Amino acid sequence: MMRFEPDMLRCYLVGGSQDTDHDPAQLRKRVNAALDAGITMFQYREKGSSTLDASGRRQLAQELMQMCHQHRVPFVIDDDVALAQDLGADGIHVGQDDEKIQQVLAQVGSQMMVGYSCSTLSEVQRANHLGVDYVGSGPIYPTISKADADPVVGVAGLTQLVAASWHPIVAIGGIAEDNLSRVASSHCSGVATISMILRSADITATVHRVLQTF
Repeated sequence: MMRFEPDMLRCYLVGGSQDTDHDPAQLRKRVNAALDAGITMFQYREKGSSTLDASGRRQLAQELMQMCHQHRVPFVIDDDVALAQDLGADGIHVGQDDEKIQQVLAQVGSQMMVGYSCSTLSEVQRANHLGVDYVGSGPIYPTISKADADPVVGVAGLTQLVAASWHPIVAIGGIAEDNLSRVASSHCSGVATISMILRSADITATVHRVLQTF
């Protein structure tokens, strides 16, 4: 089992087939390029308009996990404890509206890393008393990747959350190459991104820019 380290949050790629025009082969290709470039963690997040059935999701998740492990990069699954346990994933990420966090911690807290989405000060303060490994906070800027996104936090709000959190925070939502340095000024541990990497014309250069910033 991989032990969580805050450095794993520096360049955290999130994605599913819906982020590559419902083309699993394109997702595998782009994730592999990002792994070669040096991303530090990957979260498989099959959401929204996905056209994959349960079998297709499992097969794609297994292939992506094998790729991550070949690169010694942690593989995290979004909001599906059963699949994470079945595959032996390195971590699970849970949102405020997903499976109850205490239930997840009781099920897998000793087996894998647990990430938790918190976008307000009260949520972060509550998370301080939970045995999660890291907190994902955002959206920092408006985002097109999540239809039900919380209100924009902004860099000022993120800075407050980082100061209040007992856990390392990874920023997510609307992050692009031209605002990386502003996000880094919050002293968060890194950024989690979908479009900035998966839709980049030069994935290697984009990943290197993130790693240079954090």
